[in-house]
Amino acid sequence: MKINKPKAVRVRKSLSGLVMSLVLLFCSTGLSRAQDSSKVKPRKNVIRFNLTNPMFFGEKSLHVGYERVIGKHMSASINGGQASFPKADISVFDFDSTQIVLNKDYIDFGFTFALDYRFYLKKENKYNAPHGVYIGPYYSLTHFERENNWSMTSPLFTGNVKTNFNATIQMMGIEMGYQFILWKRVALDFILIGPGVTFYKIKTKINTQLDSEGTGELLSALKDALSSRVPGFNTLVEDMEFEKSGSTNTMSMGFRYVIHLGFNF
Repeated sequence: MKINKPKAVRVRKSLSGLVMSLVLLFCSTGLSRAQDSSKVKPRKNVIRFNLTNPMFFGEKSLHVGYERVIGKHMSASINGGQASFPKADISVFDFDSTQIVLNKDYIDFGFTFALDYRFYLKKENKYNAPHGVYIGPYYSLTHFERENNWSMTSPLFTGNVKTNFNATIQMMGIEMGYQFILWKRVALDFILIGPGVTFYKIKTKINTQLDSEGTGELLSALKDALSSRVPGFNTLVEDMEFEKSGSTNTMSMGFRYVIHLGFNF
């Protein structure tokens, strides 16, 4: 027994050393994991670009936005940029013996501004904001100004005509959509359902010596051009009469649909 005692002691020491080594290994592994997880912070910001407006209103309608997460399941965003009134599909309008030609020189100005507040549905999402299904209120303001020069030839008048058209569109409602976060950085946002109330304020002015008949023909041509390019404008002006100089206020139901491409950081 005396001979085997040192071996037992050595075995116990070896086992205790092995256990301590394993404990230290697990502790160091857990500590390193804790340190790594502490370095990974939630990405609460999204900068994005509106893909929808250039398709509808042309390449001059460029909008950018910023979304900020203010809770695990809430965020707020602000969007804005340049807005441009669409060009007419055709530049020559013929009415019996009257021809109206749209000149290439024009003055164009416009801007848009939008706010929304999003509630990312906790029960429907396995991710925190800004990833998943959301619903919330929104408000948007869009303003267009366009000054055009026309050349008009008719039995009663031949010369140049200048028109001024201003439109301010305000919309508020409720939106619902889904935002994907792809490859941990790329944000693809779809506002799928956005019904709301739209308020229009439209001003028109014509600088010319045209009589009432010629003025009516010119404004009818303008109405046709706008209706062919602006979504929903045909419904707006269906029962509305343009005047030579004046403004019109009206209200209707609207709809918001937007696709954003962004970067999550």
